[in-house]
Amino acid sequence: MKKNFKIGLIRVLTTDNEELMNIHGRIIEENFPGLVVESKCIPGQPEGIHSHELEQTAIPKIVATAKSFQEPDMIIVSCADDPGVAEIREALPGIPVTGGGETTAALATKYGDKIAILGIVDYAPKAYLRMIPEKLIAVERPDGVNSTLDLMTDKGRAACMETARKIKKMGAQVIALGCTGLTTIGIAKEIEKETGLPVIDPVLAEGLFAWFEALRRE
Repeated sequence: MKKNFKIGLIRVLTTDNEELMNIHGRIIEENFPGLVVESKCIPGQPEGIHSHELEQTAIPKIVATAKSFQEPDMIIVSCADDPGVAEIREALPGIPVTGGGETTAALATKYGDKIAILGIVDYAPKAYLRMIPEKLIAVERPDGVNSTLDLMTDKGRAACMETARKIKKMGAQVIALGCTGLTTIGIAKEIEKETGLPVIDPVLAEGLFAWFEALRRE
């Protein structure tokens, strides 16, 4: 494994809070030894991305941010809809690029054939529609949750738990978290305990795929 495998991680939520900006990178570094993460957030997206219109606005900023990293071994767009991933691959050929959508979708298939997404929008991330449309049984957004900021409230957290219970009753075999903001609030283990279902955390999924990429560089 290549030592000090350097990851440029892009947050699509604009923030001046260094701890908030770096939390996804810290989680990856703590769980996957040898990975070193530099995090940057894109400008002008104080609510992150929670619509197709905001995604289109954000993509040029995401690509520009990707280009600003100095010699990264890999780039991660830490968002469950993989905004800008395809565009970065085109702009920076030769550098591995991934996001929280395709990595989570791929891992979810290990745990079942009936996959439900718990996220902040009413539509499935692109990767699910491309990779596993036949296994997707539901896309659920908690009541009152319309952006990643809503997840950071007691009301938002309680709504997520209620939605998780609803998803279990729908017959899901696995819950895929459809927003990396759910990683930020650290809710995956709580949902697993409450529902008994495996929960795929998108930031850990990103990190796992990055770790595999580092192992390939031996």
